[in-house]
Amino acid sequence: MTLREKIDRLLERFLVVIMALLVVDVLWQVISRYILSSPSSFTDELAGFLLIWVGLFGATYVAGKNEHLAIDLLVQKSGPARRKFLELFISACIILFAAFVLVIGGGWLVYTRFALDVKSAALEIPLGYVYIVLPISGVLIIFFTIDNTIHFLEEHKQN
Repeated sequence: MTLREKIDRLLERFLVVIMALLVVDVLWQVISRYILSSPSSFTDELAGFLLIWVGLFGATYVAGKNEHLAIDLLVQKSGPARRKFLELFISACIILFAAFVLVIGGGWLVYTRFALDVKSAALEIPLGYVYIVLPISGVLIIFFTIDNTIHFLEEHKQN
């Protein structure tokens, strides 16, 4: 099993766990509010944090599968040489975005949340733990994009 396959499997399983926790959390929120008439104080905040993690790790997983949202009409209508150029350009843009926004920007956000000891209101956990998903997903997106680009270039060597 390659490193890529191991990361894919780990990410798949982690997403299932996070999604299951999110469902249980929201279910408990509804039960405690409408059936028990005593709303839980932490479920709303936890649902928001889990949604952040599901969204970013889900985007990472989909980017790894090269199935992210794209308008690829220009790529489809292009010839082999232009298509190769466009695919490489798009990959470079994804890598730059992930590096600057997710890894560097997200890393700075995590650092400042820990340095300033910022805690969440209801759960009272350091917000650095919530935002650590940004640089992790950024690194994984870069890894997946580089791997996808290498495979694309191997498939299109003759062009």
